[in-house]
Amino acid sequence: MSAIDLDAMIEIAREAGKKILEIYHTEFTVENKEDHSPLTVADKLSHTAIEEGLTRLHPEIPILSEEGIEISFETRKAWNRFWVVDPLDGTKEFIKKNDEFTVNIALIEGGYPVFGLVYAPALDLLYVGSEQEAFKVEKGNREELKVSTTQRDVFTMVESRSHPSEALEELVAKIEKKYPQMTRIQRGSSLKLCAVADGSADLYPRLGPTMEWDTAAGQAIVEAAGGQVITWDGKRLAYNKASLVNEFFLVSSRPDLLDK
Repeated sequence: MSAIDLDAMIEIAREAGKKILEIYHTEFTVENKEDHSPLTVADKLSHTAIEEGLTRLHPEIPILSEEGIEISFETRKAWNRFWVVDPLDGTKEFIKKNDEFTVNIALIEGGYPVFGLVYAPALDLLYVGSEQEAFKVEKGNREELKVSTTQRDVFTMVESRSHPSEALEELVAKIEKKYPQMTRIQRGSSLKLCAVADGSADLYPRLGPTMEWDTAAGQAIVEAAGGQVITWDGKRLAYNKASLVNEFFLVSSRPDLLDK
């Protein structure tokens, strides 16, 4: 991976976060997209800020954004290097005003994330992961990231705050029989992946639909911190697929955490 101007990337994320917060503190309206997912003007303003910033910084690198134009696989399949952006991940959390929404920016090379940045503007919380480093900055304090090394039978699982799943409850029932000391916590948006990266959780199983822009930045951060993001058949979660919908996946602090 060629050098990335980290300060410039952080500035782009913070500018997008500023646009989001300007709307967050108003009585905004909510639209519904074709897939019935919610959309606000904050999503659009953040997308514009990120697109302009990335284009200014790296005009040669294409951008795949949730709120950008739809790009066919015929065009995308020629991309070896591109940005994946979710301008406002956790729109439901944004609407509920619980602060757990993020800006996600990732760089994909050869089908996998090599750089990821997750910024939660309402929490003043920033996560960064690359092939060189993994760290978070919370309210101005920088801390290196490393996944938990807890005992195998005593671990914490993080789950979605807004997307309950029957399949997940069935899995949890099985896990709790074997590991009754497991605890559960909830997070919104890509903060679930970041919880594994910073050691506050050991496991994040996802048995519901997600898109590539939901996970790319968080995956880069988890992997940089020593964890893994794999599909249920044990393969590293990959990107720039014909369908941008992810397979179900498992984020964990180490490979032997669960016997699947």
